[in-house]
Amino acid sequence: MKSLLVLFLAIFIFFQNQQAQSVLPTPAQQAWADAEIGVLIDFDMPVFEPEYDFRKDWNYHPPLSIFNPNELDTDQWIKASKAAGATYAVLVAKHCSGFSLWPTKAHEYSVKNTPWRNGQGDIVKDFIASCKKYGLRPGIYASTTANGFLKVDNPGKVVSGNQDEQKKYNQLVEMQLDELWTDYGPLFEVWFDGGVLPPEKGGFDVLSKLREKQPNAIAFQGPYGYDNNIRWVGNEEGVAPYPCWARADSTTSASGVIEIKGLNGNPNGLFWCPGEADFPLRFNSSFQGGWFWKKGEDDQLRSVDELMEKHAKTVGRNTNMLLGIVVDDRGLVPDVDVKRLEEFGKKLTATYAKQLGSASGKGKIFTIQLASSQMISSVVIKEDISKGERVREYQLFGKKDNEWKLISSGSNIGHKRIELVNNSFEALRLNIIASEGKSIISEFSCY
Repeated sequence: MKSLLVLFLAIFIFFQNQQAQSVLPTPAQQAWADAEIGVLIDFDMPVFEPEYDFRKDWNYHPPLSIFNPNELDTDQWIKASKAAGATYAVLVAKHCSGFSLWPTKAHEYSVKNTPWRNGQGDIVKDFIASCKKYGLRPGIYASTTANGFLKVDNPGKVVSGNQDEQKKYNQLVEMQLDELWTDYGPLFEVWFDGGVLPPEKGGFDVLSKLREKQPNAIAFQGPYGYDNNIRWVGNEEGVAPYPCWARADSTTSASGVIEIKGLNGNPNGLFWCPGEADFPLRFNSSFQGGWFWKKGEDDQLRSVDELMEKHAKTVGRNTNMLLGIVVDDRGLVPDVDVKRLEEFGKKLTATYAKQLGSASGKGKIFTIQLASSQMISSVVIKEDISKGERVREYQLFGKKDNEWKLISSGSNIGHKRIELVNNSFEALRLNIIASEGKSIISEFSCY
C-alpha cells in the first residue's frame, strides 16, 4: 500500500512540474526581461507645428519645409538614454502624422523631401548607428494603425472605407515594414502601437512578414501567433498591475488591436506574453500626453523620486520599464531632460550598488543572515524564469530584536519582484507558501 502511495505522489509531483514548465519564455523573451529598462524616443511633426491634429482635417499635412532640426544628434539621444540605465532604445520612426524619419520609397512625406541635410539624411540609420556605438539594443516603433498623410485611422483602416484605397494602403505599409525590417539589421524590439489589423479584417499578413524579416525581435502588441509577443499593462503612467504574470490567456487579442483580457495575466495562461510599462519622462498632463516636446514645458518633468517609484512599480512588478523621451525642434533631447535622466541613473545605481546579503536555490525557505542590524531600503526576489513562473504565494519576514516580523506578502515574483522595506533588520527570510512544482529562486537579496 505504501509503495502505491509513493508512486501516486511521484506521479502527482511529476505532473505538477510538467504543468509549471509547459509555458516558458523564448530565448528572445528571456533576454528582453533581463534588459529591464528601455526608452521610447519620440519625434514627429507636432514638434514643429504643435497645433496640428491629424484627425481635424484629413486633407491638411504640415509642410515638409518646416522640418529642419539642424542640430540633430542621435549620439546625444543614446548617451542620455544610457545614462538613465536604459539597455535598449525604440525609435518612433513614423507616428500618427505619417511623416517618416527615413527616406521611404512608399511615399513623398519623409525626410528625403525636407531642408534637413538637403534631403540626404536618414534618422533611422543614424539612430541604429548610435545604438551600436554606445551598446544599446535598437528597436523601431512600426505602427500600422494610424497615418494622417495616408488618411488612415485606428485600427488601420482608410477613413474613406474604399476597398481599393485600403488595398493600396496595405501595400504601402508592407513596403515600409520591408524597408525598416530589412535595411537596418536585426532589431531588439518592434512596436505596434494599437496592435495589428489582421487579413481577415482588411489588413495584410504582418505575421508572415515579421517571421521572415525579424524572427528574433520582441513585438509589442504584435500579431496573434507570433512567438515573441509582449503586452501592454493598460496605462501610460508607469504602473504595472500587481500581480502581473508573464503568462496570459492570449497574446493580445486575435487582432492585436484590443488589449489583453485580464491585465494581471494568468499564472496558468496558455501563452508567455509579459508586460511592458511605457510612460513619458514628462507629465501625462503635458503636450501630447508627455510624449512630444513643446516649447515652454521644461518644468513638466517627473522627479527622481517619482522615477524611482515607477521603477519599483514596473521592473519590480515583473515587467519592463519603457521611458518616453522627447526630442526638441533642434533635434536634441532638451538639456533639462538630459540632466533628469542622468540624475535618475545615478540614483538607481546608488540604490542597488551595495548588496548586503543574498541567497538562492531550490526550495521553500531562504534566509539572509546579516552580521548586525542593517538599514535595508529594498529587497529583490527573482525566479529562474527559464523554468517558468512557479511561485504562487510568498511571505517576507524580517528579524529584529530576535523576533521575526512579517514585512510583506505577495503572489507573483517572475523575473523580478522589488519589495521596498526601509527598515532595519538583523536577518531576512523568504517563505514560499505555494508553488507549481519546486520553486527556483535565482536571487533573494537585500540592499
